[in-house]
Amino acid sequence: MGRLKSLPSRLASPASRLAYLPDRPAYDRNRDQQPWRKWYKLARWQKLRMHILKRDLFTCQWPGCGRIEADTSLLVADHRRPHRGDERLFWDERNLQCLCKPCHDGPKARAEADDFG
Repeated sequence: MGRLKSLPSRLASPASRLAYLPDRPAYDRNRDQQPWRKWYKLARWQKLRMHILKRDLFTCQWPGCGRIEADTSLLVADHRRPHRGDERLFWDERNLQCLCKPCHDGPKARAEADDFG
């Protein structure tokens, strides 16, 4: 029986094309070092997040969307005004809204990038 030839790696070429994504803001290496990032891990945040999702009836609040999502892992408790480490804005439930992940990661992210880019 003959030997199988090893197949050439097919992952190298797409990776080089993914290195530059013009529609996304530049990656901030210090992002994970910001102390307020830890607030998202707190039980207090998890409780507040669920409160916001229930308050908004698990419905995306982005204008024109209105998607109702039963799987809470596909929903985000989003800050209407970016808190940028401001503790008052971070915990203010009037500053929070329920968004589906596609709206949060798409039009909302682009709007914030335009405002603060």
